[in-house]
Amino acid sequence: MNKYQHIRESAYEANRQLPALGLVLFTFGNVSAADRDLGVFAIKPSGMPYEELSPDKMVIVDFDGKTVEGALRPSSDTKTHAVLYKQWNTIGGICHTHSTYATAWAQAQRDIPIYGTTHADHNTADIPCAPPMSDEMIQGDYEYQTGFQIINHFKDRKLNYEEVEMILAGNHAPFTWGKTAEKAVYNSAVLEEIARLAFLTEQINANAPKLKDALIKKHYERKHGPDAYYGQGGSK
Repeated sequence: MNKYQHIRESAYEANRQLPALGLVLFTFGNVSAADRDLGVFAIKPSGMPYEELSPDKMVIVDFDGKTVEGALRPSSDTKTHAVLYKQWNTIGGICHTHSTYATAWAQAQRDIPIYGTTHADHNTADIPCAPPMSDEMIQGDYEYQTGFQIINHFKDRKLNYEEVEMILAGNHAPFTWGKTAEKAVYNSAVLEEIARLAFLTEQINANAPKLKDALIKKHYERKHGPDAYYGQGGSK
């Protein structure tokens, strides 16, 4: 079996989930799956409809964004994925979509406030929105710089990418990641629902208060804390 087959299949299955979960329209979005030991990731080919994908069509790319194996052109967002893998060395999957509600918050250049326990089940703070990149960055290697737009905002906000696995790129769209491609897609779906609920919350009450600290702590720790009790057999 080809040594990259496992990440080709992982990336293929993860990309198939995007239309199934209502996270993409046409070809808007991509997922990658990395193998840290091999120093490569598999990613969706650029502009290819999801129904035409197969494991063998996934493109293998190294962490410098160079194609290692595959006849097709990789996603136009490949360099963003490569930067994140190279700089953040524990992530194994990355997902990028233009899902409706999360993208609307990105276009509004707003963090998504932590209004409820659905949000607190996954994060203890607002979902960050990185400011739009400078003209100099835009006119340079745009997709490469998008990776640093994300990384620099995490540094500025003193956020840990292993704890907060999602961001909005200002005026652009969401990016999520995780230990696996499957988890990255899960985080993308969660982010879209959090964004939708926050939007609806502000329609009902423009002055809605944020969730109080005690509830944030309770809901996050029951899933992710040292004494987590959500799920079966220690699953979180």
